[in-house]
Amino acid sequence: MSKITGSEALLNSLIAEGVETIFGYPGGQIMPFYDKLYGYSDRLKHILVRHEQGAIHAAQGYARVKGVPGVVTVTSGPGATNVVTGLADAMTDSTPLVVITGQVPVAALGTDAFQEADIIGLTGPITKWNYQIRTADEVAWAVSHAFYIANSGRPGPVVLDFTKDAQIGTTEEVEYKKCDYIRSYVPDPDIDMDSVDAAAKLINEAKRPLVVYGQGITLSGAEEELKAFLEKADIPAGSTLLGLSALPSDFRLYQGMIGMHGNIAPNVKTNECDVLIAVGMRFDDRVTGTVATYARQAKVIHIDIDAAEIGKIIPVEVGVLGDAKKVLKLLTHKIEKADHSEWIAGFDKCKRVEKLKVIDPEVRPGEGYIKMGEVVDMVSQVSEGKAIVVTDVGQNQMMAARYSRFQQGRSLLTSGGLGTMGFGIPAAIGAKMAAPERPVCLFVGDGGVQMTMQEFGTIMQEGTGVKIVILNNNWLGNVRQWQELFFGARYSATRMLNPDYKLIADAYNIKNILVEDRSQLRAAIEDMLSDDKPCILDVRVIEEGSVMPMVPPGKGIGDIMLNENEWYDDTKA
Repeated sequence: MSKITGSEALLNSLIAEGVETIFGYPGGQIMPFYDKLYGYSDRLKHILVRHEQGAIHAAQGYARVKGVPGVVTVTSGPGATNVVTGLADAMTDSTPLVVITGQVPVAALGTDAFQEADIIGLTGPITKWNYQIRTADEVAWAVSHAFYIANSGRPGPVVLDFTKDAQIGTTEEVEYKKCDYIRSYVPDPDIDMDSVDAAAKLINEAKRPLVVYGQGITLSGAEEELKAFLEKADIPAGSTLLGLSALPSDFRLYQGMIGMHGNIAPNVKTNECDVLIAVGMRFDDRVTGTVATYARQAKVIHIDIDAAEIGKIIPVEVGVLGDAKKVLKLLTHKIEKADHSEWIAGFDKCKRVEKLKVIDPEVRPGEGYIKMGEVVDMVSQVSEGKAIVVTDVGQNQMMAARYSRFQQGRSLLTSGGLGTMGFGIPAAIGAKMAAPERPVCLFVGDGGVQMTMQEFGTIMQEGTGVKIVILNNNWLGNVRQWQELFFGARYSATRMLNPDYKLIADAYNIKNILVEDRSQLRAAIEDMLSDDKPCILDVRVIEEGSVMPMVPPGKGIGDIMLNENEWYDDTKA
């Protein structure tokens, strides 16, 4: 048998795992790997980002669109610590990643050597698994375990800390074996049929059932199973932020997004339903509002692949541990065909109020300043709902979630649990590389765009055809909104003095369009979407606009502000 270096073993292992694209940034302690990568350029595409944070967010975008682990390679010390935010983000949002960090030689570990950091100690709480590779013989074993852990069960990030000894040391070249079992790790638990039967009984007896689903539907590939379940039981459904696009926006039983800036109907009906079926979601505080008043009248069924989530926040009548796709198939077989048309018709009243008080003023204002919602709505119209929508974090995120329409799954990428500003640009790059045939539209604020706009360099170098819509209001808009509503309009450190984005875009040779008047908007969007080249659309929107409706912090999910001066009142709707 021939001998190969650990770096070559790593490259061979990545190829055996089906990896096509790596996002990374070279440096001293990962250089032996990059030296060997030079000879693999025909088999592995490496994307040189401009910052390690860009690498991991791009890998997240890639993973969430393609449904495979994103791969990141960075050097030790600051290179490794620069991916920590992305690891925390991926852990919270269940995104599969394999992150490979260079590390100093074994003999130098613990000596405060140049660019040494204890990445194993640092990343333990924010990864599914981490492991330090100290010899070349461990490489294939470690990689196979990393990919299995990252992409099985509830997905998440894994870190392999690759010491210099392991990179330059040699090992026998052997046939790569993918991992499919680890003792004591049960990613796909057996489903308890008694719990399925109990859930089916509750659903069959329900008069006012409601489904709330999350990203677990997408992660398990259960979109069709969810549709079949809803159709047979005739149950209305609301989506969490990360669950958006799992159902088409025009699906008959889809009622909208739930949560702080969600749609009124599913929020209000959460506190009226008699059975609440939660599928692949974790009852985040932005979904529930104050827990003390959340769905107290309902019997709760919680379906999730992670046992730790069941009963963690909301007490459950029935917990079903298992993969959403499998559980929904079993449930659909066991439930009776039902008709809940009278219950479903009750959602319409809430929808009429929201359209009159919130949606129409936001997307069809007619006069005055351009509004964020109308920009998102028009992009969705022109793209015919076919785009992958990526958001940064803030008002741009909520407006994009509220007013984008979707035809197919894996079409909404956002930083949900961690809320990482700067996520948007690199995630859009990764999304476009995962699905080059689809349009990718990023909505980003003037705050978030400046956190990772060095990745314009990646766009320039790779020619990545992302469409970047800057909703430019000269504020850190979401913080400003909270300051206005809850801090006596004391605008502390939220006013932004912005650069000329045209000059920046020109420097990176990226097509750019400025929109300052509503009359320019549609033509500019059509121009932006007319080809597959990168484009930056700088839209000057109303400076002090707010995202409404809103469930204020500390309030229940049914306590909904329609605007700064008016609350939803079911008795007057």
